[in-house]
Amino acid sequence: MSEESLPEVARVEYSDALPEYAERVLDVAEMIPPGRVMTYGDVAEWLEEGGPRQVGRVMALYGGAVPWWRVVRADGVLLPGHEQEAMARYRAEGTPVKEASRAAEDHLPRVDMRRARWDGGERAKGHT
Repeated sequence: MSEESLPEVARVEYSDALPEYAERVLDVAEMIPPGRVMTYGDVAEWLEEGGPRQVGRVMALYGGAVPWWRVVRADGVLLPGHEQEAMARYRAEGTPVKEASRAAEDHLPRVDMRRARWDGGERAKGHT
């Protein structure tokens, strides 16, 4: 159902709901320290709202203004089409990565999720 097909009252609620959620997702992305990452699911869990797909959608639509490379897939695979830029940023920030094995189809490194994953520990310091 498109926004245009909704009644005017619902349209206002619909259009207000996404930007508020998007703002919250982007706030979390900005809190992730350099060299660390959170998964799409981690962000949703931290917010206690939505899921990985909703967070991914927000990042796809609005994430260009925040450190988007710090919100990743759970398997550490780099964002398709943005691999080179993401790798440059990971190297600059010292984000742990795993080099691809020769058997890997794409031969691209991945984020080392065990070492790079951030649990949002700053939440208790004023980020509620």
